[in-house]
Amino acid sequence: MQPTPESASPTPVPSGVSGTSGTSGAASAQELPGEDREIETLAEFDEVTERGALAGCRVQAVDLTERTSALLAADVAGAVFLGCPMREDAAAKVRAGGALVFPPVPGLPFNPYRGLLYTPDDLFAGLADGGYDATPDAHAYDWFQRTKADGDVFSSMLRAIHDDSISDALDELLAGAEVVGVMGGHAMARGTEAYAGAARLGRALARAGFTVATGGGPGAMEAANLGAYAAPLDDAALDESLELLAKAPSFTPSVTEWARAAFAVRERWPDGGASVGIPTWFYGHEPPNAFASHLAKYFANATREDGLLARSNSGVIFLPGAAGTVQEVFDNATPNYYESRGEPTPMVLVDRTHWTDHLPVWPLLRSLARDRSMESRIALVDRVEDAPEALRKLGATPSRTA
Repeated sequence: MQPTPESASPTPVPSGVSGTSGTSGAASAQELPGEDREIETLAEFDEVTERGALAGCRVQAVDLTERTSALLAADVAGAVFLGCPMREDAAAKVRAGGALVFPPVPGLPFNPYRGLLYTPDDLFAGLADGGYDATPDAHAYDWFQRTKADGDVFSSMLRAIHDDSISDALDELLAGAEVVGVMGGHAMARGTEAYAGAARLGRALARAGFTVATGGGPGAMEAANLGAYAAPLDDAALDESLELLAKAPSFTPSVTEWARAAFAVRERWPDGGASVGIPTWFYGHEPPNAFASHLAKYFANATREDGLLARSNSGVIFLPGAAGTVQEVFDNATPNYYESRGEPTPMVLVDRTHWTDHLPVWPLLRSLARDRSMESRIALVDRVEDAPEALRKLGATPSRTA
């Protein structure tokens, strides 16, 4: 598959998720004209301008260079244009009409005002011809490396605007969804039984009607997203996919070959299911995986970690991992302990030996939970195959089926 800068075909949407890959707010086009109406695609812009004024609208990262006549004719009082290319006469007119115009920022490898989440095709554009180093994902990481420690307030502001835009798009996508997070280490290699087990877990969760969300990177994260991708396919598709991917077991030493293997699987089975990945450029050595249909990639890892766990409203399954996964366990346990997000959500730890002997997280988690409402929402299982049933027993039952 040749990734392209903008997805040419619709990306599948997780079960229960509002919007589509191309129009995260399109479902509301008939409902929210006028005040605080977000416009994130050219189709939405055309629909609104055909019906009436742009007054009070927020137009986000839409190329309006071919919509000068509509801009010149529209009432734009109180509108805000965020990173929308437009001709200078149109920009002058909308400013004079009472709108705020935040122009595109030249020379950036990313759009800080982005209105929609990324797709694998967006982040891996150019992979087929130029390898990973030619992709927007690699260029964004290089920019981050150059600017993260230079003290430039403009660069830090751009990162913050970008990450806030991503959070907004993620909230729109997941409105009404029942999300189960799957956490685990990036070092889990393709071709191992652990990787295959994580993939079967993702498939089982998706088939049960949950939206699968992961950290969006390699290893256990990729495996769970792969499983969700394989959910609408026949069972043989996952087995064959695992065999193909095993030929490039890790993103080291070559991200290019690792990613190309994933796109080859997607090309062979193009009608896979949807899931969400929430990766970060903070860990530049971890590329995003190509099986999460929606990628909410952040610069700030703290924002990404908290956002991933907070949105896992139907629980989190923790596969074996190292320091990052341990951090996620207790990042999730803390709001459950204090009930700061409301009723505690289920937590299932997989692999008794790992979480009691190798990294004794389970004894501490159980001690924290004792005599609190979260005590009945935690479980430890031996096998990954036991995780879905443990999740169900802890109260995570989707109200809809896939």
